[in-house]
Amino acid sequence: MQNAVAGVMVFLALSLIAGGSLAQQEERYRLERTDNGYVRMDKETGAMSLCRERSGELICRPANEAGGSASAELDTLRERLAAVERRLDALEGGEGASLPTEEEFEQTLGLMERFFRRFVDIVRGLEEEERAPQPNSGGSPAPAERT
Repeated sequence: MQNAVAGVMVFLALSLIAGGSLAQQEERYRLERTDNGYVRMDKETGAMSLCRERSGELICRPANEAGGSASAELDTLRERLAAVERRLDALEGGEGASLPTEEEFEQTLGLMERFFRRFVDIVRGLEEEERAPQPNSGGSPAPAERT
């Protein structure tokens, strides 16, 4: 009977603590009874704590995952994410990346126009060379080579 009263008191204490907080915080944690006490899960981070009753109080300690703690893994993931974000910023040109000014655009367009005009002139020159008669004796076409 005394254990049942202590359990009810713990439950009431937890209810008062949860009731005094904001509705958002009430939904953040989930408390489940186990054979050895309680398991408390933070729904936002996934962190779990093992809780036990001692002298009418609920004492909670972080539950360790196999191979290390969740907070260490979370820190590692945060570092990796920060590195990826820095690399992405570098690849995208950082915050200073922007469209060219009107003057830069016109200058680039002028260079492209000059390039294409010269290219077309070269092609026309080659076509004219092909159409021009080849100099040989008598103006007749060159005889075919024999093999």
